[in-house]
Formats: sequence, C-alpha cells, structure tokens
Amino acid sequence: MLIVGYGDIARRVAARLPVGTEVRSISRSQGADLDQPTTLHAFTGGSDEVVLHTAPPPSTGLTDTRTTHLLALLSAAAILPRRVVYISTSGVYGDCAGAWIDETAPLHPQTPRAVRRVDAEAQLTDWCLQHRVQLTILRTPGIYALSRLPLVRLLQGTPVLCEADDVYTNHIHADDLATICLHAMQRQTRPGVYNASDDSTLKMGAYMARVAERFGLPLPPQIPRDLAAVRIAAPLLSFMRESRRLKNTRLKHGLGIELRYPAVEDFLAQLEPHAIQAALTQARLQLATLAQGSIDA
Repeated sequence: MLIVGYGDIARRVAARLPVGTEVRSISRSQGADLDQPTTLHAFTGGSDEVVLHTAPPPSTGLTDTRTTHLLALLSAAAILPRRVVYISTSGVYGDCAGAWIDETAPLHPQTPRAVRRVDAEAQLTDWCLQHRVQLTILRTPGIYALSRLPLVRLLQGTPVLCEADDVYTNHIHADDLATICLHAMQRQTRPGVYNASDDSTLKMGAYMARVAERFGLPLPPQIPRDLAAVRIAAPLLSFMRESRRLKNTRLKHGLGIELRYPAVEDFLAQLEPHAIQAALTQARLQLATLAQGSIDA
C-alpha cells in the first residue's frame, strides 16, 4: 500500500498493519514533497493495491494541488490501485446551525480550507470514477488524543463562547480514526462517504470544560459572540462560526465500527495520573516556547 502524508494518523495506521504488508510512504521527511512533483519520481510506476491519502491541502488557494499531483502520479502507475481512502474534513458541510446531519447533507464550505477539501473530494471522485477505482472518503471532525488536547489554550486562558452563543463540535480519537482507516481499506468494505465521528454531542465550551476539569485546570472564561473577534485569534474563531452534529450511523453499520472511545468523556476517564502530569508538563513547555518566541519577535 501507499501512504500519502506520514503524520500522526498515518503512523498509527502503519503500526497496526498485518505483518508482511509492504508499505511505501510519500512524506517530506523522506524527501517526497507533493508541492514539488519532481521529488515524486521514485514513486512512478508503482503498483500499490491501496492508497491511504492523509495529506492536507496547501494552506492557500481554492484548489488542492497536492491531490492533483498525487493523481498524476497514480495515473502513471504500472497497476492502478484497487481503492483510495481519503481523510477529509467535516468542515465541507459548513455551518448547519447545530442540526444533525448525515452524509447526504449538501456541501457548503465556508472557509478557504474547507473549499480546498471539497476540491480534493471532487478530484478524487472524478478520477476514481474514470479509472474504476473504489473510493472511500472519511469526513473527519476534530481529532484528539493525549498529545492533541487543548491544554495550551486552557493554560493561556483562551475564552470560549457563552452557552447561548456556543456551537456544537464533533470529535474522534486518533486511535479510533486509525481503526476506521483500517476497516475502510479492507476489500470487503463498501466504498463511499462516511462521517468518521464519535457519539459526542458537546458544545465547544463544554468540551473545553471537560478537559479542564480532568486536568485540574481553571475553566475557560466565557464571553458573548460580539466580543469574540477581539478576544479570540482568527483561526480559532473560524471554527466557532460553524455548528453541526454528525450522524455516524453509516460508519457503524457500513464499516462495522465499534468505537473504543464513543465519547470524549470515555477517554478522559481512563487517563492515569502519570499521563495527566506528563501531558501538562509538555503543554507548559509548549507555552513557554510560544512565550519566548513572542519575546524574541
């Protein structure tokens, strides 16, 4: 198989592949850069049965040129893959005013990053239809794990929206997402689009409060939306403009997924004291590094 992008989720997937699985990976750490097609020559003419595409789009523009370059590479393969699995984002749905939505909901991206994701999905869909390759798209919400909790934001005292103005968020643990990827790659699994989300129905402020309570940190201050623009950084604020609740019925029945962590609380409850302290220490180091960077700047 070919793994495109070798970040946290890709590593979790690779670690759980059956013994003897031949894996190739396209990653900058190995000198293969999707932004520079000339660096991909070593992958020309491959014959990978499955492609797991985890690479995000570029940070600018309205198209995903990385997916464009990947598909050009796959088109030149000696044998086309049987299946492509793409980790997309639930941001493609845009703001749904807190409504429950399934995979049939119309796409209404409202940020440039979501527009690029929609473009990637469209490119992959067209290419896979043209070449009769099975495609599975995993629309993924906020990914969390011990190393991916908002501890730095809590330590900084970053505000959240007050209950009346707050938005629903969706989550998936990194290990559960790796399991979903593994199921999606199997030959007997039905291809298609899946909301790769857990059962959580938390608003963002409640999520932050759950984490704060478990780690013994002060609850984040709550502010009304009309103050958010001057108190909250623009990248984070963009997530506070979209509210939706993802239905995962197709994920459970279509892929046969049994979530290890059906809700964020399930993960937080099983954390050992030493893990909590280690995560807090790491977060404080990150915060110190950020502060030093601000001073140097």
